Amino acid sequence: MPAEYLPLEKRKELASIAKRIVTPGKGILAADESTGTMGKRLAAINVENNEDNRRQYRQLLFSTEGVENNISGVILYHETFYQKDDSGKRFVDVLKEKGIIAGIKVDLGVVPLAAANGEGTTQGLDGLSERCAEYKKNGADFAKWRCVLKISDTTPSVIAMKENASVLARYASICQQNGLVPIVEPEVLPDGTHDLARAQEVTEQVLSFQYKALMEHHIFLEGTLLKPNMVTAGHSCTTKFTAHDNAYATVKALQRTVPAAVPGITFLSGGQSEEDASINLDAINKFEGKKPWALTFSYGRALQASVLKAWAGKKENIKAGQAELQKRAKANGDASIGKYAGGVAGAATGESLYVANHSY
Repeated sequence: MPAEYLPLEKRKELASIAKRIVTPGKGILAADESTGTMGKRLAAINVENNEDNRRQYRQLLFSTEGVENNISGVILYHETFYQKDDSGKRFVDVLKEKGIIAGIKVDLGVVPLAAANGEGTTQGLDGLSERCAEYKKNGADFAKWRCVLKISDTTPSVIAMKENASVLARYASICQQNGLVPIVEPEVLPDGTHDLARAQEVTEQVLSFQYKALMEHHIFLEGTLLKPNMVTAGHSCTTKFTAHDNAYATVKALQRTVPAAVPGITFLSGGQSEEDASINLDAINKFEGKKPWALTFSYGRALQASVLKAWAGKKENIKAGQAELQKRAKANGDASIGKYAGGVAGAATGESLYVANHSY
């Protein structure tokens, strides 16, 4: 059964949403941190992790003047999706009035995969269709689901790659039936001592399993986006590689695995510093070769680290925090079209944002 099982109007809608998200010069702000993860972010700036502080911070992000110039979509967490700004306006509507598309994180987190070497899969398929229908009704137009794979001497295993590819394909099918563009995120973690060649090899394997599963589940590729890791050496690798090296490995891996029907690739930052995430994205877009997809960003930490530091939970610092978001959004918007000159300084620009075995 081909993807045409979706009605023509739904296919047109999904393709239109996906295309809008990867508008040249724009990308995604991932503001979908769970309550626990947001607590870690706030603790780093000595701010209490309560609902209103989380709401105030998200309000700072979404009300930033001109953020829509470089941000096309925002991924929200369930709590944030239903929150309102100080005037009583839903955040979803605040974004829509700026022309920004609202998205929603729908997975329920990584759980251990039995009989695997410390590997996992992602839960949340039960009741997903009903949740997607509710989110769509309340203003969401795309969704995100994250799976993670690890590189070691024995991983990722074939069973882990197959299982996670299948889970992402099931999620994608359910999203499309409910009018949401699925962002497919099979993240190969940066943890480890592996070199760039090993990272490329595993990324190609993971993406090959992924697109096989998507085809088997009859996913309408034109109405999807891919959110992969950039191909970089392990965080503990002693050999250093250039942005051009990373771009070469990344583009080659994508060329060999991702169909041209996919409208866009929205990279995760994977613990890179804000500046490295921009420089590597720029190098990928400058790299010569066949690139039939838009190549842009879906960053969380790499858009927010300087914002959090500048804000520090204080009302008088809201404008300073927003200025940091404007700078990083512009830097990444430029990088997404290969026009980032580098050197945009910020409160946390050069700091490593790496977290071992990162979860949201």
